[in-house]
Amino acid sequence: MIKRIIEISNPARLSLKNRQMVVDREGFESVSVPIEDIGVLILDHSAIAHTQGILAACSENNVAVLICNARHLPGAILLPIEGNSLHSKTIAQQAQITEPTRKRLWQEIVKAKICEQANVLLNAKVDNHPLPAYVKMVRSGDPDNYEAQAARIYWQRLFGKTFRRDPDGFGINILLNYGYAVMRAAVARAIVGAGLHPSMGLHHHNQYNAFCLADDLLEPLRPAVDRKVYELCKRLPDEPALTPESKRTLLETLGVDCTINGQRLPLMTSLHHYAANIRKAICDGQKRVEIPAL
Repeated sequence: MIKRIIEISNPARLSLKNRQMVVDREGFESVSVPIEDIGVLILDHSAIAHTQGILAACSENNVAVLICNARHLPGAILLPIEGNSLHSKTIAQQAQITEPTRKRLWQEIVKAKICEQANVLLNAKVDNHPLPAYVKMVRSGDPDNYEAQAARIYWQRLFGKTFRRDPDGFGINILLNYGYAVMRAAVARAIVGAGLHPSMGLHHHNQYNAFCLADDLLEPLRPAVDRKVYELCKRLPDEPALTPESKRTLLETLGVDCTINGQRLPLMTSLHHYAANIRKAICDGQKRVEIPAL
């Protein structure tokens, strides 16, 4: 069963009762949801109160809890310290990953990302671009930086020549930022469930980033968000904004069907297969890595 993504954006009190998350709002009847059914919980209001018990239950059930900032973008993620029975062994093997394995995995991730970007442009009826050729040219570790070369072409073809990707921007950028942040939390959740540590990346490395591996594995999934944002922009008559309706549409991204290991699965479910494949490549030397494809 696909896990639920729940966003709370009004004043509320969250508590735990009989393994259920109980949401109390003034003037409304209480609502309860089984903790085991939740995959991602998004808290987007400064007047939300919660008990320690609900956070502990979320941790025990590998629920990613996102706390949003004043711009309504996820600013913090709460994840369990241990999500797998072989956690210590897996972490030790992850820390000893060889450079050839690291570069090979990054090559596969970049190829998958560019391939998905090409599919988004195809869906948007944009042709005459070199992205399909770039996929075949990516070498181990992507020393030629085809990821960046593809991105420059991709953004201008998708959103126009004046568009610039800005993590601090508004309009289209704020929709992308929200979608990426939710996807990042879901990826981090799957990583912890596979016994890996989200801070130990393959390509991304920053001592101040606790989610380097999540950012690595997120890359080929970004185009799924891009497609949703493109579809939203086509429907919206005015400047895109982060509204309850647009957030609802972006959260639907985790429910879209994708292909992995020869199966069609919801993207949220496929993330666990994806993380497990990465763990096998790191710990068991598995050569072939399956990445979700839309």
